[in-house]
Amino acid sequence: MDVIVGTAGHIDHGKTALVKALTGTDADRLPEEKQRGITIDIGFAELRTGDVHIGFVDVPGHERFVKNMLAGASGIDLVLLVVAADEGVMPQTREHFDICRLLRIRSGVIALTKTDLADADTLELARLDVAELVKDSFLENAPVFAVSARTGKGIPELSTGLAAAAIDVHRENEVYETRLPIDRSFSVKGFGAVVTGTLASGEIREGDELELLPAGRILRVRGVQTHGKATSSARAGLRAAVNLAGIGHDEISRGMTLAAPGSLTVTQVFDAEVEVLPDALRAMKSRQRVRVHLGTSEVLARINVMNEAQTIEPGKTAFVQFRLESSVAAANGDRFIIRSYSPQRTIAGGRVLDPLARRHRRSEGENIVEMLRELSTTTDGEGNVAEIFVRMSGEAGLRAESLRARTALHADALGKLLNDAKSRGQIVNANDLLISKSIFDKLEEDVFSAVETHHRNDKISRGISRETLRERVFKRTSPELFRAVTASLERAGRIVLDHDVFKLASHETRLSPAETTARDTLRKIYFEAELEVPKLDEALRDASSASGLDSKSTRKIFQLLITSGEIVAVTPEFYFSARVLDTLADRLREIARMSGDPMIDVAKFKEIAGVSRKYAIPLLEYFDRTRVTLRVGDKRQVL
Repeated sequence: MDVIVGTAGHIDHGKTALVKALTGTDADRLPEEKQRGITIDIGFAELRTGDVHIGFVDVPGHERFVKNMLAGASGIDLVLLVVAADEGVMPQTREHFDICRLLRIRSGVIALTKTDLADADTLELARLDVAELVKDSFLENAPVFAVSARTGKGIPELSTGLAAAAIDVHRENEVYETRLPIDRSFSVKGFGAVVTGTLASGEIREGDELELLPAGRILRVRGVQTHGKATSSARAGLRAAVNLAGIGHDEISRGMTLAAPGSLTVTQVFDAEVEVLPDALRAMKSRQRVRVHLGTSEVLARINVMNEAQTIEPGKTAFVQFRLESSVAAANGDRFIIRSYSPQRTIAGGRVLDPLARRHRRSEGENIVEMLRELSTTTDGEGNVAEIFVRMSGEAGLRAESLRARTALHADALGKLLNDAKSRGQIVNANDLLISKSIFDKLEEDVFSAVETHHRNDKISRGISRETLRERVFKRTSPELFRAVTASLERAGRIVLDHDVFKLASHETRLSPAETTARDTLRKIYFEAELEVPKLDEALRDASSASGLDSKSTRKIFQLLITSGEIVAVTPEFYFSARVLDTLADRLREIARMSGDPMIDVAKFKEIAGVSRKYAIPLLEYFDRTRVTLRVGDKRQVL
């Protein structure tokens, strides 16, 4: 079993010495650390005890280096809270402990160090001091070990205690895509760029392609090391060193992330739930500038508190939108720490709810808060996070890849959530666009109502055009959703697509006596004109005169004849009776059959049709389009 143990505690309380006593490794690796005798950056060591392998992340205790401590704390499973027996709980002890609570680290052990410098009374006072600190917390019932790194007292017992605590670690990352927050980047001669970090989820194998975020570059894994040895793969819960091809180590920095390609999207706006520490000096307010520590990254941000007061009082919780000054990779459920801009103090912590949030308007407040409250519940492991994200997307809907980027879930895990939501009738797959069933149903009713209203307002029209309907109901949605909703209504037999217009399945066009007269007049004009058709304006004027209708109404009647196929638009200028065109087509075929020669030219066509070139060319081109003839050079073949 593999676990990551992180140290926590005040400067000079013996964290690094304790790790060395446990593992034999000095976690201080920087020359400056050796020279000054204090830990400046995170260091690493390992211990194998029985079947348990422990990777230690040793963090600096000085208040100036808390940001480095946070880079190491983000990936730990257990905390080793270190308190010097001769000093007791100190300011950084409290801050480190607050950070562990806010990151929701679930278990750990407590070490009272430097017992060789404390008498029995002082040691007991330290125990009481620690008990008061951890009361009502995840460490309230944690074992306490009195140890001395100098004499070795209590070290074997502490090692056994850490192994026992490791057995109870429950890691819920099997369903997530590969993700490695980077805490170091350096170059190894002959190998090139190497990055290290605690593998938060998934697995990294030699030869894999991973995406470096926020840079967005796809890189190949040349090699992997764990426990200082080369291996074919590293799994979640291990410290890993990854050799990357095609990039220089100076192009990679702490705070970047390696992830399965497409599994995460970088963001500068996210919604979150934030808890302010009870002992914070003041409330958090909208527009406040803060430092956000997420994974191994530190970014500056402005906040927008989503409550009426626009503040979060100490000890309280609220929903907040963060607007970052630089991009980070984040997913639903990621925990983070908030520190004040200046002076730098830990003031709050929280978890990401929607990592790809849009900027909210004040008018949306209550609706957004309600959605985030639901999302907060699902992030706790209850409900269906995919369903909530789809519902939050409204009429815009979401694609599966967008859901994946929000949740960092494996395709199989995400597929199970989506299938569950579909089986319960909560979401619909609309041409690969996921949308809430309630919104889909509403759009269906909006479409039906729009078509019905069109018929009611325009009794002559055969229906509403496709583009008019799209503009009226689907102005802010995708074409895929438009097609899916109308297709669903067609399958249900509620509407019909007739050429380029939608009409109710029950709709029949009923003409008044005047409209009937206009229709019959137009039929007669074009049928009797045969191939010597009048201009459209002349035909419409004659029909209006005969029926008493205005020109607009007469034109609608003319459009009905075109829609029904009785009148055919050969060109935008010339319209013909369909019966006349059919008769001419039959005549061409009969002449070709009788003569045994299917080829005709323009002159022969003019002779057969009895028309001038003005009509002959448009008619031949129409017959080409309708497969009556086939153009071959300067001639046509009658088909």
